[in-house]
Amino acid sequence: MKLAFVFPGQGSQSVGMMNGYSDLPEIQQTFLEASEILHQDIWSLVNNGPVEELNQTLNTQPVMLAAGVAIYRAWINLCGFKPQILAGHSLGEYTALVASEVLDFKDAIELVRFRAQSMQQAVPEGVGAMAAILGLEEDVINTLCKEVTHQTNHEIVEVANLNSPGQIVIAGHKNAVQKAIEMSQSRGAKRAILLPVSIPSHCSLMQSAVEKMQSQLAQKTFHEPKLPILHNADVASHTDTESIKNILTQQLVKPVRWIDTIHSFANQGITHVIECGPGKVLMGLNKRIEPNLQHLSLYDKKSIEQAIEVLK
Repeated sequence: MKLAFVFPGQGSQSVGMMNGYSDLPEIQQTFLEASEILHQDIWSLVNNGPVEELNQTLNTQPVMLAAGVAIYRAWINLCGFKPQILAGHSLGEYTALVASEVLDFKDAIELVRFRAQSMQQAVPEGVGAMAAILGLEEDVINTLCKEVTHQTNHEIVEVANLNSPGQIVIAGHKNAVQKAIEMSQSRGAKRAILLPVSIPSHCSLMQSAVEKMQSQLAQKTFHEPKLPILHNADVASHTDTESIKNILTQQLVKPVRWIDTIHSFANQGITHVIECGPGKVLMGLNKRIEPNLQHLSLYDKKSIEQAIEVLK
C-alpha cells in the first residue's frame, strides 16, 4: 500500500464546511491560530458567513489553507499514517508545503493572504474571467485559445487547469474567454461555463503577481521537504528550497496539471489517493483520471475514521 494525500484549493469552500469535524480539537485550534496570525476571525467566517465574504479570494485562500492543515493535523493525531507523497490543487500546494514541513503554518498563512492580494491587484475587477470547457481535448482547446487571442486584438485566453479528462478550465481577458466559450461550443464541447470568479488564475495576466510573490517568498524561511510534493507547474518534486520558491511563482502563470499529477501517482505505485480537505471536489476528478486507484476523501470525522479502517 502506498498513500498520496492531495489538498483542495479555491472552489471547495462553503459556509459550515467544518461542521462535520466539530469534535476534533485540532480543527478549531488551527483556525484560532490562523485568526490570530491574520487578526481576523476566520473561524466565525467559516461557520457563519456571509458567503459573499467567504468567497472573496482574500479570505478563501487562507481559509482553505487552514482547513487543509487542520484536517491533516487531526488525521496524524488519530492514526499517525503519513503519506508517501503529496500534491495540492493550485492554492492547495501551500497546504502540502505545510504538511511536508517546508513552511511553518504562520509563514504559509501570511504567504497565501499576500498571494490573494497580489492576484486580485494583477487584473482590475471585471477585466478577467475563467470558464470550464467540457468535452474537448487539450490540443483542441490550445488551438482554439491561440485563434481567439489572434482574433481579439491579442487579448489573452489560455489553458489554466487540466482538471480531468474532458474538463479543462481556461482563463484570460473576459472578452476573449467569452469568445472562446462560443467557439468551443461550435467545435463540439458538451458544455462551456463561465465561472463565478473575478481573477483569471494560472495565465499570463498574473505576471505582476509573480514579481510580487518572488519578493515575498524571498523573505520566508523554507526547509527541505520531509515528504515529496508533486508541484502543479511541472509535475515534479523539488528538494532545493530556491527551486520550490521558483515553482511557486511559476504556478501563478502556468496551468495546474492535475491530470498528469494523478497519472504520476499511479506510475509511482501509489495505491490510495486521499483528499484532505472539506468537500469531495478532487476525489471526483481523481476517480475520472485513474479509476483503478482507491480514492477517499476526509470530508468529516466519520470519513476520516472510515479511511483509517481502510488503511488498516
